[in-house]
Amino acid sequence: MLFAHVSLTRSARPLALAIAALLAGCATPPPPPAPQVPQPVPQPVPVPPPQPVPPPPPAKTGFVPATFADLPGWARDDLRAAWPAFLSSCSVLGKRTEWQESCKIARTVDKNSEPAIRLFFETFLQPQRVIAPDGSDSGLVTGYYEAQLRGSRRQAGTYQTPLYRVPEDLLTIDLAGVYPDLKGKRLRGRLQGKKVVPYASRAEISTAGFPGKELLWVDDPVEAFFLEVQGSGRVQLDSGETVRVAYGDQNGHPYKSIGKWLVEQGELTAEQATAQGIKAWIAEHPARRQELFNANPSYVFFREEKIPDPSVGPKGSLGVPLTPQRSVAVDATQIPLGAPMFLDTTQAGSDVPMQRLVMAQDTGGAIRGAIRVDFFFGFGPEAADNAGRMKQRGQVWVLLPKAAQ
Repeated sequence: MLFAHVSLTRSARPLALAIAALLAGCATPPPPPAPQVPQPVPQPVPVPPPQPVPPPPPAKTGFVPATFADLPGWARDDLRAAWPAFLSSCSVLGKRTEWQESCKIARTVDKNSEPAIRLFFETFLQPQRVIAPDGSDSGLVTGYYEAQLRGSRRQAGTYQTPLYRVPEDLLTIDLAGVYPDLKGKRLRGRLQGKKVVPYASRAEISTAGFPGKELLWVDDPVEAFFLEVQGSGRVQLDSGETVRVAYGDQNGHPYKSIGKWLVEQGELTAEQATAQGIKAWIAEHPARRQELFNANPSYVFFREEKIPDPSVGPKGSLGVPLTPQRSVAVDATQIPLGAPMFLDTTQAGSDVPMQRLVMAQDTGGAIRGAIRVDFFFGFGPEAADNAGRMKQRGQVWVLLPKAAQ
């Protein structure tokens, strides 16, 4: 294929140059760069410090109205045995508005007349069946007693286990002052600089102790441990004097059951984990005794009291003497402290019914829950034996003034 050779004539060159110049004139020159405006640097949004979140209040217990006919064994219970305990409760309850009328009338009732006492309860009080927050209507019933130990005011001979008085640096903070919903809840600790830190645990106390702060010395470390669980006891001194050691305070660590620990370790079955079974295990494993005790970080401190009348029991959390077989310890966040209760359970280690009127006059570190009752058996070997074997199921009703409802 042939290509033609085209060339611009001399006369056409000026025209081409003109057109090129015209096209160059029509091109838009690039704009000058825009001035750089400094952008503001984002500032972090101030975040307010986190506010303390109160612990959740205890779950509420349900009270379902009932009749006295609903109470198993109510008609068979000799209410005269419970009347002195009720009058003791009234010394505290009578100061509360809802109980004033009932307790005032109670003082006029013939204490020797069972029909009169029964008429009083059925006229002025209303049974309320206790239902746990999870809907359960039954719970655990255990037992406790006033222990008996041998001791001395000085460390000597067999008296090598100390009972300590309440330490001066133990702080008790009432949480209700900050969170009203936590009425009855207390925080314990000690100051470290400007901070409140946890108080010493049992393991730490058993190692370091509190030299010079011993209240008494006793001759049995095992009975001393169980004395803490019971909360109070009597100590017969080598001088011949007998004194009462009452609950003074606690180190703030949660109570842990050593019986449950032994079961978890595979050392005992649940049926064997009674006070008697635990003591037998300790006798067989003396080298592990402190290991077992340290499984419960809670530690109880005591105060000394005189015993003007040996027939009168120790004072419970309500501040009145406990009545054997008629006083119980409860969880005061779930059950009104001081109130009469009807208990339907069985005798220690048996299926024999135990149905009776009792008074909620005490509390305990292990007593947690709506239907959780610790039955006070009293003082002496029989009381100790029954308390050690008591691990029954039971139901409870609280008796409250009709006027208040």
